[in-house]
Amino acid sequence: MKRASLALLLAAAATTVTLSGCATSWVVDSDVKSFSSLSTVPPGATYRFERLPSQQADTARQDSLEAMAAAALEKVGLRRDDTKPQYSAQIGARVTAGLSPWADPWLFDGPWGYGYGGAYGYYGRRGYGGWYGGPAFFPPTANPWYEREVSIVLREAGTNRVVYETRARNDGPYNASAAILPVMFQAALQGFPNPPQGERRVNIDLATAKTPAVK
Repeated sequence: MKRASLALLLAAAATTVTLSGCATSWVVDSDVKSFSSLSTVPPGATYRFERLPSQQADTARQDSLEAMAAAALEKVGLRRDDTKPQYSAQIGARVTAGLSPWADPWLFDGPWGYGYGGAYGYYGRRGYGGWYGGPAFFPPTANPWYEREVSIVLREAGTNRVVYETRARNDGPYNASAAILPVMFQAALQGFPNPPQGERRVNIDLATAKTPAVK
């Protein structure tokens, strides 16, 4: 069977895969790397958000991201107080869409080129699974692949010295950043204020009434 014909058959089969309509627990897996000079944090420690000039240009987006980060910061004992902060918190988030790692370059010719990663920086991760109660699956080959990254930098309010820096990365086939980014902020703060050294995988369950559909 010629390569093109085989690719067409595989693509047709893959497009029949959907995941919807059932209650489940979705595992959001993030690759996290943190740096800390903190040994302890006093109970009820306070912070305020610090915005870069570029972040001040889109207040609605930044308000939404800060609400996500605030919930994660509260879980580790940090309380927002814009009047008497002990720390400043600078946050960031990035979501980019690229070509699915399963795309056949001979079938889906065009602006993506022939690489399976290349300039798009795919992290070379496993066949996508992460769903409890069911087998792993492979998304339709024409689907985009979403790469996400969140970051938090804490500085001492008095000295502006960086005392904590952390980043979390996630990628997958679902356009569900509103649900995934808050969990990634939680993952980024795992182990605060004394995180493990080096990059680590942090898995957090995200309960959903319906799994995202692959369309």
